[in-house]
Amino acid sequence: MSVTTSEARARHARQREDAPHLEAALDAALDAALDAGVGGVLGSARPHVVEIVPDPLSDPAPVVGPTDVPTAASRIGGPRLARRLVTLDDGHQVGVAVCGRGVPLVLVHGFTAEGILYAQTLSRLVGMGYKVVAIDVAGHGATLGLPTGGGSLSSYSQLLARVVDVLGIRRAVFMGHSMGGRLVTELAAAEPGRVIAVVLLDAIVGDTWDRMVGLFRVAPPLLAAVGAVLALDTLSTVPLFRDPRQARKLARLVGPTLIGHGRSPWRMIGPGVSIIRSRPSGRLLDGIAAHGLPLVVIHGDRDLAVPRPTARSAAARGRGELVVVRHATHSWLLKDPEALPAIFAELHKGILGSARRAALEAAGVDPERAERDDEEAAFLAPGSLVGRITPPMPGGGGARPLRRRPRYRWVTSRPR
Repeated sequence: MSVTTSEARARHARQREDAPHLEAALDAALDAALDAGVGGVLGSARPHVVEIVPDPLSDPAPVVGPTDVPTAASRIGGPRLARRLVTLDDGHQVGVAVCGRGVPLVLVHGFTAEGILYAQTLSRLVGMGYKVVAIDVAGHGATLGLPTGGGSLSSYSQLLARVVDVLGIRRAVFMGHSMGGRLVTELAAAEPGRVIAVVLLDAIVGDTWDRMVGLFRVAPPLLAAVGAVLALDTLSTVPLFRDPRQARKLARLVGPTLIGHGRSPWRMIGPGVSIIRSRPSGRLLDGIAAHGLPLVVIHGDRDLAVPRPTARSAAARGRGELVVVRHATHSWLLKDPEALPAIFAELHKGILGSARRAALEAAGVDPERAERDDEEAAFLAPGSLVGRITPPMPGGGGARPLRRRPRYRWVTSRPR
């Protein structure tokens, strides 16, 4: 179901009235960092392509990513995601969150979520040389629903491809969580030339999931049960007693999203129906393997909604690597923003590092001498929209968020 800009503003105002405790829970340090963030509009796009307007569902200042840092100077100096609302040439509005310099990393969120929920993790990845771009799926976050209501997942992946084109991203690492994993799998199988590498996070692809979809068609309430498990898992990511400071940050990100779903639950009907109607994902994974695309499947071993065997089959069919995160549920990357960057650091020594080097060499760039400008020139169109709407990096891009030790441990393998 479509949502107009005025309706979005009104809904956001109601959400903020209904959730004053979330605002009060923010500590003074985060408020100071937010006040120092980059806001407003960064120019305008070509008239026949898009226009940029302030995101009606976001605060004036971007959300701060890193939170576990000891000094105010470090907080303000860290990278921040900025929310933008992009209007396509057919009037379809799409919410994006952007930050950083370097290799484009496109994140597609899961069912009932939105891109900004991953702000903490993505901000840490910025420090590893990525330009992160989180895109809200149709009917989620600030993105309008599909005109037809979204009868198939291919409609969602096609919209994703359009947004990537308008942003001027030629090639990228595509990363998808849950339903977003299915969408980036469809995009990679259909248009492998766009892809540097594919990273699937607890994604709804693989033989086990395909069998579950068959059950959903016979008994649709089972999908509702999976949705309830996902909602409870999201709520469980807020560590109220173990880490109250992190709980406050997550509450601010998750709270407005949950309130929005409570006010407009029908927005989830289209994506839910498209999941039930989706075709088996095996052919898509086979396509990724046939094209030789680098694939990493990362999955929590305690994911009840999307069982671990589906990740093993996805990695095997796609001929990729499997990373099993110990004692992790479906939304583990929201619970611990340090875990995924730590996993990436290891993958950079292997499959992801090799994928980056191969992509740069294919673009005629020496990977050993490549700077951030060289990487963006290789993978972004000249004068790209995503480059113009990305906020400047603090200190010229040299700032790096301080990190703590990740909460999770993991095991990497290559299933056959």
